[in-house]
Amino acid sequence: MKNLFKKYRTLNDDLDVVKRVLEVTPDERPPFSFRIDNLVLETCIIKVNKIACKALKGRGVNSGLRLIYAHFPDEQKITFIELYHKNDKENEDKTRITDNFK
Repeated sequence: MKNLFKKYRTLNDDLDVVKRVLEVTPDERPPFSFRIDNLVLETCIIKVNKIACKALKGRGVNSGLRLIYAHFPDEQKITFIELYHKNDKENEDKTRITDNFK
């Protein structure tokens, strides 16, 4: 996270917006976010396809960050797992997800 905050100066503000949205609607909302299947987990893991980042304004379609989080509806809790720029990494790290939520 430290490297991302250095690279994208507005990330704190951008994540605050995401947190406010997730407080209201934490479930997946296609096409913006969707549940990651085939993980053999009971936990609901959701991927947000694009988080607008003010630091990346004007870069067109490549201007988004992706967020992976776990949603625990019974506990009304959300845990952020992974945040990355979609140009830096093609897909989420499924090993990281399954290792944290076995």
